[in-house]
Amino acid sequence: MSTLKEEKLKKVLEAIPSGFMVDTAWLERHGVSRFLARKYVDNGWLERVNRGVFRRPAPNATTSGAIDWKTCLLSMQHIMRYDIHVGGTTALTQQGYDHYLRLGSSAPVWVYGNATPNWLSKLPLNALIVTRSTSLFADPSLGLARNNINDEDTLPWNWILKMSAPERAIMEAMDELPDHESFHNLDMVFESLTTLRPKVLSALLHSCKKIKVKRLFFVFADRHDHPWRKRLDPAEFNLGSGDRALVTRGKIHPRYRIMVPEAFVKAEVDDGA
Repeated sequence: MSTLKEEKLKKVLEAIPSGFMVDTAWLERHGVSRFLARKYVDNGWLERVNRGVFRRPAPNATTSGAIDWKTCLLSMQHIMRYDIHVGGTTALTQQGYDHYLRLGSSAPVWVYGNATPNWLSKLPLNALIVTRSTSLFADPSLGLARNNINDEDTLPWNWILKMSAPERAIMEAMDELPDHESFHNLDMVFESLTTLRPKVLSALLHSCKKIKVKRLFFVFADRHDHPWRKRLDPAEFNLGSGDRALVTRGKIHPRYRIMVPEAFVKAEVDDGA
């Protein structure tokens, strides 16, 4: 191998920690053609995970079995620099609000981004990946948890996932009601959201483009009446007009005019609403 090719290989391998992945687009940006990538695979410097996706082999690691979804997403965020984040109930779980959420292999991983590569859904991961765009908010950067995504000197074991803060994550989860999330589960989670930040909530509610999500947020907020609720005035936000159907065999919420399970209306009636 020529000195030039050796230097190219060295730089590529230094940028990919053992066990992490890159795709063909990243390799080509770093001067590695598809032909050269095949040579790297033939020589054992990279292993092909799926079409267009490669992993740097880890010492003494077996190539069989499912790939950890966190390793995949960390590779996408920190190496390939895809503009994606973990959101919804996955972000809530990762931040400790997982007592009533589905756990284990049956729990999907919610990934948000507007340029998610097609190969993501085809990888042999240990969890089902569900992708969504960031179109729920006019400002897609609002409400993301602080992270070290731009810290060039951090080591792989210090990398953290870019994800939604709880304020944004709960709204992303509500956007999946009733088909892909459970009213009961989110109600239990909402009960634990005692320390949400009113300023962040206000910014997200102003930026949120779905009337359904904003109305549901206040249904849950009124139901649990956490201290931060007093800092939010529903009249300040565009909640639309007219009744909104959401669930079958439900009831219209008397204040927010959206169809919800009967249990969510009973509390309002009992309180004299």
